[in-house]
Amino acid sequence: MAADASVPTLANRLQRPSVVGLLGVVVVGGAAALLLKNLTVAPSRFFEVTLIGLTTGCVYALVALGYTLVYGILELINFAHGDVFMLGGMFTITYSTHFFGLHHGQGPATILIVFATLVLAMLSCGLINATIEFIAYRPLRGAPRLAPLITAIGVSFIIQDIGLAWKGPNYITAPDVFPHSRVFSFHGVDYGWNKLIVVVITIPVLLGLLWLVQQTRQGKAMRATAQDKDAAAIMGINVNRTISFTFLIAGALAGAAGLCYSLYVTTVRFDQGFQLGLIAFTAAVLGGIGNLPGAVLGAVLIGLIQTWNEGLPWHMPGSDWTQSIVFSILILILVFRPEGLLGERTPEGG
Repeated sequence: MAADASVPTLANRLQRPSVVGLLGVVVVGGAAALLLKNLTVAPSRFFEVTLIGLTTGCVYALVALGYTLVYGILELINFAHGDVFMLGGMFTITYSTHFFGLHHGQGPATILIVFATLVLAMLSCGLINATIEFIAYRPLRGAPRLAPLITAIGVSFIIQDIGLAWKGPNYITAPDVFPHSRVFSFHGVDYGWNKLIVVVITIPVLLGLLWLVQQTRQGKAMRATAQDKDAAAIMGINVNRTISFTFLIAGALAGAAGLCYSLYVTTVRFDQGFQLGLIAFTAAVLGGIGNLPGAVLGAVLIGLIQTWNEGLPWHMPGSDWTQSIVFSILILILVFRPEGLLGERTPEGG
């Protein structure tokens, strides 16, 4: 009987809520109240900022999926992934302007040039990412987890230095080719083509990835390798080739994100990938790293949180607090729900 009495029941837990839980409820409730007040005070501004947040979240989703793919198959946080995204932006500007002569006001040819640039940027970043895996990560596959993690940070700095040597320390500018004319205007809410095109590029890429992972033979090999590499090898799967293919796909996603970002924001710099990569990593953790739909959900939520904080007028903390808010979310998720919103808690392997 004493042992039974010592076990906390659900009723006891409900009667004795933790201070941390109460604090979380207060924080979430305060944020919801601020959003509701902004919706009441300036509804058109609220919905316009929300649409911008969805667009930003689409870019984050492409990068976050790369993190979650690599982690799902190797349990490696590839901190160099954000810098591969940065190279994707630089490749986009180089290919579109120097190879194809893309410029503002080019007309219908813009669509073909952007598509060709997208293919080249995805291919370039995919090959770079696969090469990084072959040179830097594969020799450390049997090493303690700290070794490839430190290597990933080192590769990140190397890629930043390559970008610095290639394009210099200043921002490089992409041609502003996405039309800013309105797709629709509803009660003061404007949504431009320059935002819609980002979504139009992103959604087919995301759907294509889900089809690849869930429906194709190579996708089944990726899922089998993620579950048990030794068992997958016994079943005849080439584990090394499957891991390289995963890095290739993750790099291609970073290239697609680099194109969307560079043509939407129109500026790229050598150190932008590290910061945006950390934000995308936070999105992957928030949704459940290793979970593809979770990465998309987390990215959209982070995009909304960022734009709400920076774009809403009524008593929001402001842009100076964006990074603090995003990384506070990362800390809270790691502490209280490390499996993320859609992830499942699983025991660590021995």
